[in-house]
Amino acid sequence: MKKKFILNADDFGMSEYYNNAVLDGKNNGLLTSASLCANGDCFEQAINEIIPQCPDLSVGIHLNIIEGKSLTECPMLTDKDRNFNNGYISLILKSFNKEFMKQVEIEFRAQIEKIMNRTNVDHIDSHVHTHAIPNIFRLTAKLADEYGIPYIRTQYEKPYITPSIKKHFNTKYPPNILKIILLNTFTILNRSVVKKYDLKTNDYLIGVGYTGMMDSKTIKYGLKSLRKECVAEALIHPCKYDNTDTLTFTPTPDSHHFEYLITQDDELRNNIAELGFNLVNHSSLSEE
Repeated sequence: MKKKFILNADDFGMSEYYNNAVLDGKNNGLLTSASLCANGDCFEQAINEIIPQCPDLSVGIHLNIIEGKSLTECPMLTDKDRNFNNGYISLILKSFNKEFMKQVEIEFRAQIEKIMNRTNVDHIDSHVHTHAIPNIFRLTAKLADEYGIPYIRTQYEKPYITPSIKKHFNTKYPPNILKIILLNTFTILNRSVVKKYDLKTNDYLIGVGYTGMMDSKTIKYGLKSLRKECVAEALIHPCKYDNTDTLTFTPTPDSHHFEYLITQDDELRNNIAELGFNLVNHSSLSEE
């Protein structure tokens, strides 16, 4: 096995800006894969306009039980208007409740089937890493096996440092370190589940430690820290704004505009090759 790298866009279908970034990132950049939200506001545009223009795009299911509206009646996950209303800690605690997990399964099935009825799918992950929670991961792996989805994301990120003072002395970095500790622990527990269902997964994830601060350098130094042959997946949340938008909008890191720029960086493409990584997608890994 050689060193392989997947650049994946999460939140595909959430908005027109995310969809535009996937289209341009795939056809004119480094993007290889995207994870589609069944409850995204621009789901139909993603299905009808973007995916047909990206025949080689690897499409995945981005399970979402933490933001937006549910597709089903699941009162333990939502408020009376069917808006998801559980935070991450609440999901961890409730994942031990059998009735709660039954409602999660019903919602997950609805989201999976909505997407698979409209397009081919080769991987599965989740919004805000909710499927990493061990009890929810076991459910997700079971459903991946049942629906014939060959690849499931795991969240083990090898800690590394990007040479930037601003990326470390801020309010985002310390909580991100806690996320790494939590998600790495979950991944150690979840790897046996991956083997049980004979699913494919990544060895490493890039994008947790610098959540909200992702750029080409964070990708480069994340890959640089991985010496051995492996499969590394980087998750980004790219948004592309057109000329009209940028006249009235100043991009900030929180706008995810800079994550779109990752997909257009030819220097990063060279860095990926120089570090010994082949740029691949989930589909090619699943066929091995």
